[in-house]
Amino acid sequence: MNVVFKALADPSRRKLLDQLYSHNGQTLSELCEHLEMTRQAVTKHLALLEEANLVVTEWRGREKLHYLNPAPIQDIYDRWIRKYERQQLEALSELKRNLEANTKEP
Repeated sequence: MNVVFKALADPSRRKLLDQLYSHNGQTLSELCEHLEMTRQAVTKHLALLEEANLVVTEWRGREKLHYLNPAPIQDIYDRWIRKYERQQLEALSELKRNLEANTKEP
């Protein structure tokens, strides 16, 4: 899971994942069109995303297509986020708002 967090830590890699989310199965050239970085830099970012299993590739003839693999992100959700139930967070937020409203001076 550490490699997934490391991969997600970089904003450029998150942008690549967002692009694949919006249009899955893109070539390197297609991905480069939306980023202000060199082809070589995009290739390095994709390699880290593949290492984290966030991106999987498939060769179709001469084209290498990149696909988002959401499973590691789901694992993070299951392990780190799900346990903070939305209902509990909403209750805490409401309590905070009420306390702040009651402590404001007129």
